Amino acid sequence: MLNPVHLRTLVEVVKTGSFAEAARRLGYTSSAVSQQISAFERAVGVTLFEREAHSIRPASAALLIADRGGELLAAFDGFEHEVKAMVQGLRGRLRIGTFPTASSRVVPKALAKLSADLPDAEILLDEAEPEDVLPLVLTGELDLALVYAYDLVPRTWPEELTVVPLLEESLLVMVPADHSAAKNNVKLEDLKDERWIASRDGTSGATCLTRLCAASGFAPRIAFRSNDYEVVQSLVAAGVGVALVPALGYKALPGTHAMPLRHKPLRRHVHVVHRTANTNPLLRDAVNALREVCENAVGGYINPP
Repeated sequence: MLNPVHLRTLVEVVKTGSFAEAARRLGYTSSAVSQQISAFERAVGVTLFEREAHSIRPASAALLIADRGGELLAAFDGFEHEVKAMVQGLRGRLRIGTFPTASSRVVPKALAKLSADLPDAEILLDEAEPEDVLPLVLTGELDLALVYAYDLVPRTWPEELTVVPLLEESLLVMVPADHSAAKNNVKLEDLKDERWIASRDGTSGATCLTRLCAASGFAPRIAFRSNDYEVVQSLVAAGVGVALVPALGYKALPGTHAMPLRHKPLRRHVHVVHRTANTNPLLRDAVNALREVCENAVGGYINPP
């Protein structure tokens, strides 16, 4: 097997035309260079230099090996640089999972910061609900993911995960602007006869609404379902129902009014999770970027954890 150290020495000898000059440039003794060239010749099975009393002359094989070897050494040096950059967190690949409302309010600013700080890193983004992204984190298909948990729908986290709180967001009742509840702090029981707009059946948001209404003595009459909060709020603006919307998903649309519940404030808690055993050096930078963005998002019914 060819020794890359010996190959580098051969390239330098061909370049300088001298064992002594190659030794000086490489920081070796002339004797060490001579020994390395002899070892290389034994490895390839051919004499590479014609040795004379005060000079050497490279054989055609040496010229060919030095030409191709220089290319290989340059590629190896580049690879070595990439490995060092990856270990130092300056380069590499980071795979992030997130849910839709965080995708629009949190993730873009965090990605912008990461891209500015780590321009050579490759960052991949996948969007889905926590039930879908958590298994991908556990199997290593994603490095980290943003997930949420409602007060009335708590989650248990697998012990393999590190869970970092990012923020807490209030749940807001959203009604048409001309609704009587828009003039007062609403109580949930005041809306028991309304048509509700909820997320898909079985999601944490829909379960939270059902449990919240049950605690107030009624079952919500759900007329429409969508996991897109822009659609939900547009339906409210159209006057076809009321909804419970997390603060990250809320936008002040004309024709609507939003407020937290009176006497029963509820929150959705946002976390970033990753496998504790994951050694990706970009993880720390990603978590720090997300925390910084969330700290600056405080206000408008969004609070620190």
